Amino acid sequence: MVASVKGACSGPRDKCGVFGVYGHSHASRLAYFGLYALQHRGQESCGITVSDGEVTRHHKGMGLVPEVFDEDSLERLTGHLAVGHVRYSTTGATLLANAQPFLVYYGGEHYSIAHNGNLVNALELRTGLEAQGAIFQSTMDTETIVHLMARHMKGGFEHAVVSALRKVEGAYSLVIGSKKTLVGARDPHGFRPLCLGRLNSSFVLASETCALDLIDAKYVRDVEPGEIVFIDEKGLRSVKPFPETRPGFCIFEFIYFARPDSNIFGRNVYMVRKRLGQIMAREFGMECDLVMPIPDSGSYAAIGYAQAAGMPLEMGVIRNHYVGRTFIQPTQVMRDFAVKVKLNPVKEILAGNRIVVIEDSIIRGTTSKHRVSTLRSAGAKEVHMLVSCPPTRFPCYYGIDFSTTGELIASTKSVEEIREFIGLDSLDYTSLDGMVEATGIPRDRFCLACYTSEYPVPIPKGAGKFCLGSPVQTDGC
Repeated sequence: MVASVKGACSGPRDKCGVFGVYGHSHASRLAYFGLYALQHRGQESCGITVSDGEVTRHHKGMGLVPEVFDEDSLERLTGHLAVGHVRYSTTGATLLANAQPFLVYYGGEHYSIAHNGNLVNALELRTGLEAQGAIFQSTMDTETIVHLMARHMKGGFEHAVVSALRKVEGAYSLVIGSKKTLVGARDPHGFRPLCLGRLNSSFVLASETCALDLIDAKYVRDVEPGEIVFIDEKGLRSVKPFPETRPGFCIFEFIYFARPDSNIFGRNVYMVRKRLGQIMAREFGMECDLVMPIPDSGSYAAIGYAQAAGMPLEMGVIRNHYVGRTFIQPTQVMRDFAVKVKLNPVKEILAGNRIVVIEDSIIRGTTSKHRVSTLRSAGAKEVHMLVSCPPTRFPCYYGIDFSTTGELIASTKSVEEIREFIGLDSLDYTSLDGMVEATGIPRDRFCLACYTSEYPVPIPKGAGKFCLGSPVQTDGC
C-alpha cells in the first residue's frame, strides 16, 4: 500500500526499532536495509515514510520487512528523507492501524513519527486533549505527541517538537519527519538507545549501530539523553531543552533486547554478555559435564562462562532461525507454539550428561519449563540453569514487554519455587552488582526498576490501567 499524498489527509502509523535518513537519493532503500537490521526489535509490522521536499509517500504492512516491502513498493518510495519503523506490541492490538510511522496531515504539511518507548502520562494527556476537542485516530500513546505538536505549530516546527516533548513523561527515542526536516529525540533519562551516523554527506538515525553497519554508514555518536537533533539542508542543529537529570539506561537492552553486534550506551553488547558469563562463573561454581546456551541471546554469556569455568561448550539445542523471538510474540498461544518449533535438542550431546544451561532471563517461566522438559526427554542426566540477570520481579512501564506484575514469575515465587516449577536440578541468578559490573557503566546510570522497583520516572496512578488495555494502548517497544 503506497500512497502519494500532497495536500490530502492520510492515516496513522505506529512503533520499536526506529530509523531515519536525510539527504540521500535512495533514502527508502537505506531505510529498508536499516529496518532489516533492526528486525529483532519488532516483527509484527513495519513501515517507511519518505519525502522529496514536496510530496510525502508511505508504505506499511503487517509482517517482516522483506514481506512488507518489494522492489515495486521501494521504487515508488522516492525522496531524500525517510522515517522507518519496526514494531511489536506490548499491550496494543496487532492491527495494521497500529503500524508506524504514524503519519498525519496538519496545516498544509505531512508529519511522520516513529517511536520506541512508552509514555507513562499518556492517559492523562489524552484525556486532557480530548476534553479540548482533539479527535484521536488511533489508540497509541505516540499519537499524543502529534496532538501536542499541533497545539504549538504556530511557533514553528522546531518549537512544536520541543514544546510537545516538554509535556510527555516516560521513555522515548523518536525519529520525526516533516516535509524538509528530520528529527531525532531521546528522553532526558535516555531509556532507549538512539545513534547518529553519516553516510558520505547524508545523516542517519538508528536505534542500534548494527543498522549503520549494514548500510556502511559511519557511527558518529549517540543522540544524548534529553537531546533533540534537527537535520535539514543547513546541516544538523542540536538542542537540549530539558533540565539535566540522572540517566536511566535500560539494562535489559544488554541482557536481551539489543543485537550482540551493536554498540549501545557506549558499550558493545557482545562483550557485555560475554562478561556476564565470566561473572556467573565467578559467582557460581558447577561440577557438570558441559555448558550450553539457549540461543541466541544466551550464547555469548555461555561463551564467557565456559571459558572462565574451563568447561566444554556445546550447542545442545539448535535454533530454527525462521521462527520469531518467543519473548515478543503478543499472545501466549503464539509463544507456546514458537517455543516448540524454535529449538530442537541434539540428543547425542545431551544424553547422559550433566548440563549447565545459560539463559539470558526468565520472565514468565513457561518457556523455560518447556525447554527443560525437552532437554530431559533428550536424555540429559541433570539440568542446571544460570541466568545472566537477577530475578525480574517488577513491571516495566518504559517499553519492555512485561507491563504487569502478573506476567512475572519472580513476582510471586521464590527462586526455589521457580526452580521447582521449571523442573531444574538447580537454579541461580546473577547478582545485581555482578550484572552491572559486566557493563562497565556506573550503577547510577541505569534503570534497574524491573529488579528493584525504583522507577526513575514516577508511574502515574492510571498507568497500570492503560497498560492493561484501556482506551490508551502503549506501543511499548
